[in-house]
Amino acid sequence: MKLYFTPGTCSLAPHIVLRELGLEAELVRVRLGTPPVIAATQDDYRALNPNGYVPLLELDDGSLLTEGVAILQYLADLHPEAGLLPAATPLQRYESMRWLVYISSELHKMFSPWLFHPEYGEQAAEVARGKIAKRLELVERQLDGRDYLLGQAFTVADAYLFAIVSWAKLCKVPLDAFAHLQAWLERVAARPTVQAALQAERLR
Repeated sequence: MKLYFTPGTCSLAPHIVLRELGLEAELVRVRLGTPPVIAATQDDYRALNPNGYVPLLELDDGSLLTEGVAILQYLADLHPEAGLLPAATPLQRYESMRWLVYISSELHKMFSPWLFHPEYGEQAAEVARGKIAKRLELVERQLDGRDYLLGQAFTVADAYLFAIVSWAKLCKVPLDAFAHLQAWLERVAARPTVQAALQAERLR
C-alpha cells in the first residue's frame, strides 16, 4: 500500500492507524499548492486524486481510496480483531461512525478552510474559533471518565480527532477550558505509534 500524505494535515490519522495495525505502507509525500505535486517526482498529484488533497490510499492492486473517514474505516476493517472500529454490536459500530462524521463535519471543516486561509479575514477566523470551542464542549463531556473517545480503548476516531485538535495551537484555538481533552491529547501523543508517525512526518 501507499499512503499519500502531507505533514501537519489530516493524513496523520490514517498514518497513525497504519502503525497501530502494524501494516507496511510506503509514505508518499504530497506538496499541496497550485498545482499539488508529488514531492519526489513533481508529478501533478491531481492525476491520482482530482480533488487535490490528502490523504489518498493506493492499494496493492492499484485501487485508489480517497476521503479520510473512508480510509480509516477501510484500514480498521482489515484487522477487526484490533478493535480500532468497535463492532461488538451494531450500535457500537454506528457510534464509532457518528464520531468520525462529527469530527469531519463539525471540527475538521471549521478549522479548514476558515483558519488556514488568511484571505477570509480575522472576523471569519474569530467566528470559526468560537464555533470550534462550542463543538469541543461535546468532546469534553464525552471524555469525562474515559481514556479515549469511545471508552478505554484507542480507536480510529481518536486518531482522527488527534490530527484535527493538534491544529489548535497553530490556529490560536484555546483549550484551557477543556481539562479532559488536554489530558486525552497528552495520552494519545504518548502512544509509541503516534510518536513514530510524528517522527516520520518530522512533526517532532
